[in-house]
Amino acid sequence: MPTSSRALKLASPRPTTPFIKRGTPQFIRVTLALFSAGLATFALLYCVQPILPLLSHDFGISPASSSLSLSASTGLLAIGLMFTGPLSDAVGRKPVMVVALLLAAVCTLICAVMTSWDGILLMRALVGLALSGVAAVAMTYLSEEIHPSVVAFSMGLYISGNSIGGMSGRLVTGVLSDFFSWRVAIGVVGLFALGAALMFWRILPPSKHFRPASMRPRNLLINIRLHFRDAGLPLLFVEGFVIMGSFVTLFNYIGYRLLAQPYHLSQAIVGILSIVYLMGTYSSPKAGLLSTRYGRGPVLLGAIGMMLVGILLTAFNPVPVILAGMVLVAGGFFAAHSVASAWIGRRARRAKGQASSLYLFCYYAGSSVAGTFGGVFWHNFGWLGVVGYISLMLLVGLAVGWRLKSLPEKRLPA
Repeated sequence: MPTSSRALKLASPRPTTPFIKRGTPQFIRVTLALFSAGLATFALLYCVQPILPLLSHDFGISPASSSLSLSASTGLLAIGLMFTGPLSDAVGRKPVMVVALLLAAVCTLICAVMTSWDGILLMRALVGLALSGVAAVAMTYLSEEIHPSVVAFSMGLYISGNSIGGMSGRLVTGVLSDFFSWRVAIGVVGLFALGAALMFWRILPPSKHFRPASMRPRNLLINIRLHFRDAGLPLLFVEGFVIMGSFVTLFNYIGYRLLAQPYHLSQAIVGILSIVYLMGTYSSPKAGLLSTRYGRGPVLLGAIGMMLVGILLTAFNPVPVILAGMVLVAGGFFAAHSVASAWIGRRARRAKGQASSLYLFCYYAGSSVAGTFGGVFWHNFGWLGVVGYISLMLLVGLAVGWRLKSLPEKRLPA
């Protein structure tokens, strides 16, 4: 009798682990943990952006060369995504993200005391490589653990953490460097990120729906082919390149414009302008809710259109008009990224971590390549050249978004 009972128990199907639903304690823990991770990631990544003019002055380098301190991070992050996404498919989501955040914080603290430009670029490259373990994996974790009906909303909350992180990193370095030095400012951001990483480690629930996948090169190549055979995924990859490239180019070079004549704004004021990132805390979750109601395509088109209107406003000279344009670009960017990120998880049938990695590879390649190339337009054609360059990228984004809008939506899992 005991033997037959045990056989019956083994034969019975295992209960399905429920998804995390909105309003539960687990949802709150996931939201806080991923919010802190997104905040720390973007603070570490973009803390150098407002001090690019200071780096140009201290090391005697051009604006395009100074922007390498950002491009080195985003470029190595893009490359790292090709490995950390599949790594998380094999060993798990949380361990990869925890180690990545801790390493990025430590490398930032080392960067603050580097005295050579080559040393700074090396540390910034390592920061980007480490953060690749957070960028794609966080989105995959959400798509696996959160109930499908609220994934878009949850993704929006995570990306709102990105927006606050981007604002915080820029604000801290922009203001502190005006009163102390840019080294002190970078060190403060590193300590802040270290604390966020420790909190993330403590409160994020372990994965319940993760299933290990093989990291054999043959399987990776098969999955890549499947992703590129999908009608929508390659278009989303292009969209990531375009929106991120446009966004980073604006904030890379707007500081040079506002510090020069006729504005002559202080470094602290230019840093404070990073408050426009707060638009992302509203637009990201709002875009997630709107996409559930109206569809992802129309919301994505509206967000990119908002970015285009915003960049055109920055072509005018009055500071309030420039600020209004920056607000529109920031709000549109975070909304577009929120929609595209959630869309990746819906279209990828398998190896979702790898699909997210491919999207973010293109996303951060846009930051690295397009952001650096924008320096050529600034140097040769001034701000109107930068506006034209970004506008052209956003027109490509609208064309791609229109094609995405025409594709049939894939059904949500039950």
